[in-house]
Amino acid sequence: MSAHGTVLYDAPGPRARAIYRILSVVVVAVLLLVGWIVYRALDANGQLTAAKWEPFLESTSWTTYLLPGIRGTIVAAVASIVLALLLGTVLGIARLSDHRWVRVVAGTIVELFRAVPVLILMIFAYQVFAEYRVFKSEYLALAAVITGLTLYNGSVIAEIVRAGIRSLPRGQSEAAAAIGMRKNQIMRLILLPQAVTVMLPAIVSQMVIALKDSALGYLIGYVEVVRSGQQLGAFFANYLPALLVVAAIMIVLNSALTRFAMWLEKRLRSGKRKGGAVRTEEPQTLPTMAVPGLDMSGEGRR
Repeated sequence: MSAHGTVLYDAPGPRARAIYRILSVVVVAVLLLVGWIVYRALDANGQLTAAKWEPFLESTSWTTYLLPGIRGTIVAAVASIVLALLLGTVLGIARLSDHRWVRVVAGTIVELFRAVPVLILMIFAYQVFAEYRVFKSEYLALAAVITGLTLYNGSVIAEIVRAGIRSLPRGQSEAAAAIGMRKNQIMRLILLPQAVTVMLPAIVSQMVIALKDSALGYLIGYVEVVRSGQQLGAFFANYLPALLVVAAIMIVLNSALTRFAMWLEKRLRSGKRKGGAVRTEEPQTLPTMAVPGLDMSGEGRR
């Protein structure tokens, strides 16, 4: 084998390397051409002028459009995330139940709402709430968005919870049962606290998805940041800057949620290490028992 050879693949020869260089140059040239065409089209329509960005320097643009949209996004996302965590935990534990009918019911609910798109759930919930007047008209869109996000993300989190609990060693459950702990105590005191740190990265990803999917609410009239950005772009005729600002806002919100979850995971892991540390400052002594006829002081040997 030559010095440039690898275990996984054969190193390209001079001809292959020349072809790769040519293809790389062609791809870069095509990307530059596409970028230039897009730039020319935007410049011809006046979308790159400084005047298109001036509305974002006015307070009325934020108080009328963007801030209400950001508030709507945060409200829908936080409410749906909290409810989805509760629903997912209940369904995930139910899928591990010893009773078959409980597992079947929970599994049917999870598989049903995992298979239905979030937008369909929102539209269906909106029609049901409007038909039976479950909520006032000003809260219909918000309730539908929260319902759709909760049902979908809750079913996904249920699978995350089930997988996280099953990933723990069975010996812990068997040891807890051997000392007389009930099943709900084993789940609540032993399995769930350990599974939280295992599940947290996947749950964080699902939270970010819920935050992004809240933008689908604009199709049923819910005021969130994407809809607000579109309204601002329509009013000032600056769609591109408006959408770029909306994208930056969503990136900031998702990054903040991810950083918070990482901080929480770090705190949980450090708390477990501190709680599980063995204190060695003072040696533990076993109590002695006085046995009749047995001299423990050693005086009888002198």
